[in-house]
Amino acid sequence: MSIKDSKTKRWTVLSLIAFLMLAAYLVTDLMSPLMDLLRETKEWNADDFGWFMSAYGWFNVFLLMLLLGGIILDKKGVRFTGMMAATIMVIGTFIQYFAVSATFAPGQLLFGYKIQVVYAAVGYALFAIGAETAGITVTKIIVRWFKGRELALAMGLQLSVARIGMALALGLALPYAKLFTPPSVSAPLLLGAILILIGLILFFIYTFMEKELEKEGLKSESNSEEGFKLSDWGLIIKNKGFWLIALLCVLFYSCVFPFLKFATSFMIHKFHVPEGLAGAIPAMLPFGTILMTPIFGGIYDKKGKGASIMIIGAALLVFVHALFTVPVLNNWIIAVSLMIVLGVAFSLVPSAMWPAVSKIIPEKQLGSAYAMIFYIQNIGLMGVPFLIGKVLENYCKVSEQGAEVLYNYTLPEVIFTGFAILAVCVAFILKVVDKKAGYGLETPNTVKE
Repeated sequence: MSIKDSKTKRWTVLSLIAFLMLAAYLVTDLMSPLMDLLRETKEWNADDFGWFMSAYGWFNVFLLMLLLGGIILDKKGVRFTGMMAATIMVIGTFIQYFAVSATFAPGQLLFGYKIQVVYAAVGYALFAIGAETAGITVTKIIVRWFKGRELALAMGLQLSVARIGMALALGLALPYAKLFTPPSVSAPLLLGAILILIGLILFFIYTFMEKELEKEGLKSESNSEEGFKLSDWGLIIKNKGFWLIALLCVLFYSCVFPFLKFATSFMIHKFHVPEGLAGAIPAMLPFGTILMTPIFGGIYDKKGKGASIMIIGAALLVFVHALFTVPVLNNWIIAVSLMIVLGVAFSLVPSAMWPAVSKIIPEKQLGSAYAMIFYIQNIGLMGVPFLIGKVLENYCKVSEQGAEVLYNYTLPEVIFTGFAILAVCVAFILKVVDKKAGYGLETPNTVKE
């Protein structure tokens, strides 16, 4: 009997590794609700903010760090890679903290941006290396422990826990920063660094359970004779299903994560929600997914229909962003209602998309396959915030009086709607290809005993 057959042990593994991702998601979005406060206290404009947010993908995309992380994961195993990733996250978060808390002489520029923005962006980019590598590591750990069992449910629960971190960042970062006199944009980052340290400790505890799994005769990735080879990249790249999943991933998440970076400001400028409450509406999205993602994952485990689930989720994205573009729909009740629908979409697609990868790609190649998907996703996470920041600053200013600026978010929402329409098209193509190739995306995950 394998250690994985023990429900207690495999769910304990999930609980230990999930906290690290909660902390990672929290730090990823800690600065998102602070755009207007950064303008008031640090003189960052929308272009500065969008450029900073785009830093998440710098090292992962241009230096190929995410792909390197996937190779390390398949060569060195989940224990080494996870500890490395968590340590990098801690270092990157502290760099952000010190950059934002420091005082710089006015007018100091680097690469055309305020030097404080550049230093904070470098810390954020470094943090992102750890966060994305941790993401593919945790995903592979879940496949190792839950494949043939409650795989989609486990992935859904992990995403739900991680999104608690996102919700806390979106809902509480601005009120927490304003608890201080004067308001402190660096205080949330210090709290985030502490939480990631706790996640690092919990992951270290998990490594002992992983050792126990290896001892029972299941060879670790680093010692496996059938381990990943660089030639396997060719097999991944030739896989049509892989490219469709990757394309759906980047289009889908480009409609969600970059939107959330600006969502608090969006609520203030379009829906006239008070600053103290503006973050609470975007925070509803991840909180709503906490229950829905595992539920949809459980349905996929038992009933299948993964490709169909992805189509429905992508279509809901089109509905939400299209209505957000309508200028007269500016009541906060509409904002809340659309955010709930967006939460359903945010639950549907990931609940089916991530488990689907393990049906398309062999386990020995999963680390690198997930890394390549995350890499492509990071192109969107880097480029779209940069684009939206540029569009807001150059084309969407309605009025400006000192630090007070009013933005019109119609054009950014048109951009998000376009990405959502493309996501629906890709999801349809994936369903057609699945029927021909026989990946089994429409079949259940759970093995009947």
